[in-house]
Amino acid sequence: MFVLGIVLASLVGISLGLIGSGGSILTVPILVYVMGVSPVLATAYSLFIVGSTALVGGFQNIYQKKVDFKTAIIFGIPSIAAVYATRLWLMPIIPKTLIHIGNFELTKNIGLMLLFAVFMVLASISMIRSGKKHEETTHAEIRYNYPLILLEGIVVGVLTGLVGAGGGFLIIPALVLLARLPMQLAVGTSLFIIAAKSLFGFMGDLQGDQIMDWHLLLTFTAASVVGIFVGNYLSRFFSGAKLKTAFGWFVLIMGIYIIAKELFL
Repeated sequence: MFVLGIVLASLVGISLGLIGSGGSILTVPILVYVMGVSPVLATAYSLFIVGSTALVGGFQNIYQKKVDFKTAIIFGIPSIAAVYATRLWLMPIIPKTLIHIGNFELTKNIGLMLLFAVFMVLASISMIRSGKKHEETTHAEIRYNYPLILLEGIVVGVLTGLVGAGGGFLIIPALVLLARLPMQLAVGTSLFIIAAKSLFGFMGDLQGDQIMDWHLLLTFTAASVVGIFVGNYLSRFFSGAKLKTAFGWFVLIMGIYIIAKELFL
């Protein structure tokens, strides 16, 4: 199962390389269901894995001149602050049992997986819609809607902290709509934002009392980093719109499966 998990880890990087998002949507289920990591710890591992992989992809996009640093800073600062605060202060105070009614007990672990599954379903709908409607955004003057960018950054940061997801499916539309970035520039910029807030969020976990399995974490991350190089190479040959739609349907099925498994199986 460990070997299977590492092989699947490459899909995390391939997803980030191909469509600029979706890495964390795969990371947490692989860690929990294939490698046997607890959901709370899996969300922490996911921040490091996705953050490190996105950082490598971000540097690749710098070389290709597909990163807008001003936008990354404006969006990234509130997002980083929110995810760091969520991991350091909010996660530890969430009780182990959220709801207890008769024989039904909603634990913190189940609650996190259900929240993650809802996150997956919303992400899948976004990817399916954007894949069907996607057209390359033409270059236009970049204008910033500061209040909305600030709010979006905080919301994405809190969600990232709770479920360990990078939030690329939220960040990319925000950059296109609120900052009017071209799609390719939005994808490259989002990777830097994902990297920064994920790694800062993981630093919040390091200040807690969780014991990290660094061998698993670094091996998984290395496989994911290899995957992003593969994804970037493959992106030359495939339509990003069709890939995003297909991946969206896959994520939707996975999200529904997790909800069913946690509640009924």
